[in-house]
Amino acid sequence: MILVYDGTFEGFLTVVFECYSRKLEPTNICSEKNLQEILFIGKEYITTVTSHSDRVWKGLQQKLSKELNQLPYSAFLSGEMDVLMVRKAARRVMKEAMRMLEFIRFQRTLDDIYFAPISPDYDVMPMTLKHLKERFSDQLWLVYDLKRDYGFFYNLKSVEEVTLNEKSFNTSNGAVPLNLLQEEEAVYQTMWKGYCQNITIRERLNPKLQKQHMPKRYWKFLPEKR
Repeated sequence: MILVYDGTFEGFLTVVFECYSRKLEPTNICSEKNLQEILFIGKEYITTVTSHSDRVWKGLQQKLSKELNQLPYSAFLSGEMDVLMVRKAARRVMKEAMRMLEFIRFQRTLDDIYFAPISPDYDVMPMTLKHLKERFSDQLWLVYDLKRDYGFFYNLKSVEEVTLNEKSFNTSNGAVPLNLLQEEEAVYQTMWKGYCQNITIRERLNPKLQKQHMPKRYWKFLPEKR
């Protein structure tokens, strides 16, 4: 299905509204001026509704920072706005955020802070904070993005963005030296490695499938893979 609009920005936002409200997944969105008929693919003309476009624009303004609040309009004026490409990019980001939550590993330091290094392909850490705060609300934690050199620290009350000038951990894999870890932390890591080795059935190892579900770029953060 191709969704056609009148070529205005308000018309485009109305299309966005219709896609969300009706759960549409069009193969393409284009203005009536640029419409090219394609055999066997239907089209639907979306009439511009100001109240709908205003609602979408208001929602965008609430989610974007002050510096970026005109970005959607600027992108539209460029004539190069590819909705399908944006949607695919958004899916990749969401997938990366979910993977980070799956593979994140904490190390308990001497000062009783649970430290987790990450290095995702995309800057997804802000998307995970709500889950982390709810899941680990009773402990101090610091999640640090090694690639982007910033992190978030939870002090039992709020989450604050931090940048570490001096790093007491391996900047490649985030490993904290044993002398800076709680004594039982090293024991737990050793026990976890042993457990993973003991439950592994060598005859059923499938490296290709394993890399598909657990990309190799995460391995350096997993004690069982170091």
